[in-house]
Amino acid sequence: MPDRGGIDTHIQAIETSAYRIPTEHPEADGTLTWNSTTLVKVEVKTPAGQGWGYTYADLATAILIQETLSHVLKDYDAMAIPDCWMAMRRSIRNLGNSGMAAMAIAAVDTALWDVKARVLEIPLVTLIGAAHSGIPVYGSGGFTSYTDAQLEAQLESWTAQEIPQVKMKVGQNPTEDLHRVDLARKALLPNTRLFVDANGAYSIKQAWWFAERFAESGVQWFEEPVSSDNLTGLHAIREHAPPSMEIAAGEYGYDARYFQSMLDAESVDVLQADASRCGITGLLQVGALCESRSMPLSAHCAPSLHLHPACTLHSLRHIEYFHDHVRIERMLFDGFPTPVKGILYPDLSRAGHGLDLNRADAAQFAL
Repeated sequence: MPDRGGIDTHIQAIETSAYRIPTEHPEADGTLTWNSTTLVKVEVKTPAGQGWGYTYADLATAILIQETLSHVLKDYDAMAIPDCWMAMRRSIRNLGNSGMAAMAIAAVDTALWDVKARVLEIPLVTLIGAAHSGIPVYGSGGFTSYTDAQLEAQLESWTAQEIPQVKMKVGQNPTEDLHRVDLARKALLPNTRLFVDANGAYSIKQAWWFAERFAESGVQWFEEPVSSDNLTGLHAIREHAPPSMEIAAGEYGYDARYFQSMLDAESVDVLQADASRCGITGLLQVGALCESRSMPLSAHCAPSLHLHPACTLHSLRHIEYFHDHVRIERMLFDGFPTPVKGILYPDLSRAGHGLDLNRADAAQFAL
């Protein structure tokens, strides 16, 4: 049991809860459709204090945390995050180190960082060490299931918030993609940067063709033009894309080896990482990899989760202000950060990651 001059931070209990929140409308991207999002919450309790973390995953993730990870970490020192991280990684050896198992670890990892900062009564960004005072965001949504009117309305809402860069989905119906991108470009202010995300829907030759056409409409970011599993294909598209267009991928990374292989293949201009999948500890590891390669890093989705750790990474360019997660976090989180002229700033008056779940509002969605 840890001895910190009377401050007892051994883990007494880990508790989970899950909430399924319906979308406003059916949503789709290039390769998937959905009508709800599940939030898995984790609370880590110690005698000195408690903290919480979350991920966007399946209910099975909560079960794995409760039935496996909570027992693995019983009596571990919550302040010894690397020790807890390795204990969790060892415990899932026979389950695999990616997918739901990694997302379960990620949620607990976030809770451990929150415990440590709250026990010390400081913001998480101060605990890790700030490199930025705030981080730019880009508006993200533009689902392939949207009508033209819905797409235009969402783009205009981000412009009204002074967000200077936005992303839309493509790939589900390629015959409509040029029309939709042209529509988006006309709906935006001239100086607003336009990104597209195919979620791996295109073949290599399709992606080459679309890269040229999208560039003519001012698209500056092409995310997952082909599957992120196809590192050779991503590299080829990066080599052939117009100089004004960046190729991005990495959101499905769960451990450092994945990101290292993407960098070794020279497959992206901007690497993406998602702390709801790789954890805050994993995100910091990715930040170090990017620093060593002079590679910009972009945080994928879950803006409230990423804000504090993002502000500690020199290589971090921006955070995805994803419509589904923004809607959920605004609705359910006390302390939800709102961008100011396109930049998110951490609230330094709040300890930990600065968030609290509004249980009364969340209760209607509980599983």
